[in-house]
Amino acid sequence: MPLRFADGLAATGDVVTFDGLVDGREHLAIGLGDWRGALERAAAGGAAPLVRPHSECLTGDVLGSERCDCGPQLREAVERIAESGGFLLYLRQEGRGIGLYAKLDAYALQDAGLDTYEANVALGRGEDERDYAPAAQMLRALGADRIRLLSNNPDKAAQLELLGVDVDERVPTGVHLSGANARYLETKVRHTAHTIALPDPV
Repeated sequence: MPLRFADGLAATGDVVTFDGLVDGREHLAIGLGDWRGALERAAAGGAAPLVRPHSECLTGDVLGSERCDCGPQLREAVERIAESGGFLLYLRQEGRGIGLYAKLDAYALQDAGLDTYEANVALGRGEDERDYAPAAQMLRALGADRIRLLSNNPDKAAQLELLGVDVDERVPTGVHLSGANARYLETKVRHTAHTIALPDPV
């Protein structure tokens, strides 16, 4: 499948679909670059394939919202994985798992002063309801029992490790900071120890 982003970045991905995932949702794996070679090298004891589990974000990925860094992270992930060989796991877990409409309600609460986690809780939901069991199932089906994880989120690594996926390395994404998402990124660093190298305040 040909992929193209607004800035001209282009890549070709092999889309893999799955049946029988634990949550019954339609998640996708997109093999990028020399992903087959990456699996072969890992099986021979070499470097593991680069993998990003990316939670669906309609507002950021499709509509270009600047409230989060999801769209730029998706674009970065495609470029970096295509260079080294690996997989983008596109997970249908909108709004940290609470769904699109609830996420939009959470946005309204954030406009009233709550942070992204507080807003979810105020709606009667968990701070982060994402479950990476489907991602682990997908990786096992692909033969990727050992990965380099492209993510700033320590919870992704912890969940995948508990689910039997060896995370050889945590590879942070770049810093996609804007005036609109600064508080959001700062909250992720402060509240859930995301490895985002934000600049020191001036």
